[in-house]
Amino acid sequence: MLKEYGLDVQRLFLEMMLEDATSYVRVQNIYNPQNFDRSLRPAAEFIKEHTDAHKTMPDRSQISATTGVKLQPVPDLNEGHYDWFMSEFEAFTRRQELERAILKSADLLEKGEFEPVEKLIKDAVQISLTRDMGTDYFADPAGRINRYFNSGGQVSTGWQQLDRLLYGGFSRGELNIFAGGSGSGKSLVMMNIALNWIQQGLSGVYITLELSEELTSLRTDAMLTNMSTKDIRKDIDTAELKVKLVAKKSGNYQVKGLPAQSNINDIRAYLKEYQIQTGKKVDFVMIDYLDLLMPVSAKVSPNDLFVKDKYVSEELRNLAKELGVLMVTASQLNRSAVEEVEFDHSHISGGISKINTADNVFGIFTSRSMKERGKYQIQCMKSRSSTGVGQKIDLEYNIETMRITDEGGDEGTGYNKPQSSIMDSIKARSQVKPAEGDASTPPWERAKPREDFDLEAPKVTADVQSAKLKQLLGQIKSQ
Repeated sequence: MLKEYGLDVQRLFLEMMLEDATSYVRVQNIYNPQNFDRSLRPAAEFIKEHTDAHKTMPDRSQISATTGVKLQPVPDLNEGHYDWFMSEFEAFTRRQELERAILKSADLLEKGEFEPVEKLIKDAVQISLTRDMGTDYFADPAGRINRYFNSGGQVSTGWQQLDRLLYGGFSRGELNIFAGGSGSGKSLVMMNIALNWIQQGLSGVYITLELSEELTSLRTDAMLTNMSTKDIRKDIDTAELKVKLVAKKSGNYQVKGLPAQSNINDIRAYLKEYQIQTGKKVDFVMIDYLDLLMPVSAKVSPNDLFVKDKYVSEELRNLAKELGVLMVTASQLNRSAVEEVEFDHSHISGGISKINTADNVFGIFTSRSMKERGKYQIQCMKSRSSTGVGQKIDLEYNIETMRITDEGGDEGTGYNKPQSSIMDSIKARSQVKPAEGDASTPPWERAKPREDFDLEAPKVTADVQSAKLKQLLGQIKSQ
């Protein structure tokens, strides 16, 4: 690569483009007349204007007559010469753009405007020609399919019903949003998925902009230990033992609280620092939640939800692609969704901007009575990777431990299923046994009846928790 791109080199770039119009087309995406020396800038601008308007390169005589810049023909150029041109023109453009970005950043820093600086520098450094020709569809179908399923993701959510709806689960580099009203359990859904993933051996970070780190962790304790938060407070030692036992066979999990109105740069900086200090990888990032973030790429009023959420969701998705992680966040449903049982894009707070960007969007439908019955419903509002839009899945919810599982999937997992009714509660707490007798008395045997005589069935007594029964009967009467 050349160290200096003086006037003669810049003139040669223009002359080579005029010699072969194909070379101009190949560098058109990074071609900027402002990068050229002042004496050549009129010619560079005329070339761009002419090709944009007439779809053909101007003649040298046109350039000379219009701008006063004389460009000479360059004979006997071959493919090797143009390989040199491509690599050097890319380096020249990157250098000029970076130099201009640095000068502009200095002015911004003096004004105290720090956020746009990173974007200016990053955009300049990332300038490059298009060398990736994409995927040859017919070349290697099996390899293409395997690359998608093996490198792209399809990580199970831990809920088989949702996995079936998504054809396998979530993919890395995609943005997944769970939308629900206030108190619907958006955070609980995300915490449950995070717990499912760390028990699969994945490692991740839960970033909360609403709840404290301690409360978020305590809720996860309840889900993991199968103990209510009240029981955990009574028996902290048992809870600690259960958490440490699970930690031995699980991935790493970090809970981090950030202030509301944080932005993507704050999240990116934290994730980078976490990886540097701990040396641990990050497979997934949960952000609780999208509506509390502010964009970096543009100054937007917090009241302009449509524009704000558009930029934030785009930046979140770009971060997921950049890091190659599973990205899950949540969003608020607006007031019009309160009485609805079927959600659509109009019910999302801030409008459709974030829906257009997200890869998968789910509505959380639940109510207090549903939670008490141990039910959660997830509705698929958008999916780019499956045909599950409009479908619903029902999940089971343990109101004590806040654990959400597949319907009928609790058996053998240690999670307590909620009692479905008062009578079930009575039955579960009732023990039926024979009447008490002397311990020395031999086992009772039923007498054989005489002919044409029905022996009366033996009497039994029910040992029922009378206080609990009275309380439950009292509730029935009061209702």
